[in-house]
Amino acid sequence: MIETPLKSSTHPLATYIDRLKTGDTLLPDTQENLVEVVGILRSYGVVLEGYYQNLLYIAEHQFLVQFPFFKYFNGQVSPGKLLRHLWHDRLNFEYAEYCAKTMLWHGGGGVDTYLDSPEFTHAAQEAIEAKIKHNLPLRGLHRLLPEFLLEQVRQLAYYSALGQFWRVMSESFLTLSEKYDQGKIQSIPEVVEHIKAGLVAAADIPITYSVTLQNQVYEIIPQSAGLTFLPDVAVPYVETIFFRGTPFTGTVSYNAQAHQISPDQSRFQYGALYADPLPIGGSGIPPTLLMQDMRHFLPEYLHQVYRRTPRGENDLEVQICQSFQKSMFCVTTAAIVGLAPHPLDTMDPEQQQANQAYLETWMDRFLNSRLQDVQVC
Repeated sequence: MIETPLKSSTHPLATYIDRLKTGDTLLPDTQENLVEVVGILRSYGVVLEGYYQNLLYIAEHQFLVQFPFFKYFNGQVSPGKLLRHLWHDRLNFEYAEYCAKTMLWHGGGGVDTYLDSPEFTHAAQEAIEAKIKHNLPLRGLHRLLPEFLLEQVRQLAYYSALGQFWRVMSESFLTLSEKYDQGKIQSIPEVVEHIKAGLVAAADIPITYSVTLQNQVYEIIPQSAGLTFLPDVAVPYVETIFFRGTPFTGTVSYNAQAHQISPDQSRFQYGALYADPLPIGGSGIPPTLLMQDMRHFLPEYLHQVYRRTPRGENDLEVQICQSFQKSMFCVTTAAIVGLAPHPLDTMDPEQQQANQAYLETWMDRFLNSRLQDVQVC
């Protein structure tokens, strides 16, 4: 039987489907895009290193601390560090918490399923009882509102899971920067291949979470739960942070009668791939915190790109956001290719049809995104 290629798609974004099938990427392969993507991911990798360390510290060492005044200190409290903290000379760890809380709210994946299971409830209750054993006010609160502390443990589990995910991604992005400096990364497809290889290599890393209370270890997410890096954290992270997100205060009305926010969370389009870079820097816009952090770690070659623009670096955070979106479309390309049901260059008609349906589902999500904007930025 003669194998024939599948007919061209009639999808509005069919051009991008054809790109992916031929091994190309969602972001055009230009030298300036390469410099922006590698440079911003280098800065992002440094920021993520700080974020993941703090999330893991909070999850493991601030377990059910009701007034965690020093949660951003990673256990290293000193007068000098306290002064720098009060002067806000630190990373915006609030953004890391925002991401973890948004993942809990949207759910999805194996972590979400496990946190609603009897196994989790039993493990969490044991840790809760150990924590509040000698705390009469908390014991009273727990009896009055038995779900209150349990929900806090669920949130801490997401802190830990996201911290473990970002630990891998931080290393991947910093390694990418090193390879670029060595001349081993010279194109956008090579950037995507590096990210995809990292995701595949980490796919089966177990996601676990335990706390130590009174010298006893309590396994809240044991390895026996079977949770792993790619399906249970990475994919829900992409769904939550890249696509859904949360409505930004001050940009839309929370008034139900205004109908500016969909009641269906699955239809949310407030993630990184949809965000308008212009409001970055405004109050109540969570990504502003991330952009402010990344500006401190930009490599000089990226500063040079920004200085050549008409406004120079007077709108630095907007330019950082534009570069960051480009990089996230590269990460998304890696995820799309890595999760495809079959090789995208297959000539088998049935596999082509499965890939076509798979890619069109992704393109449906991109219809209102900034995919077409980053083609010309």
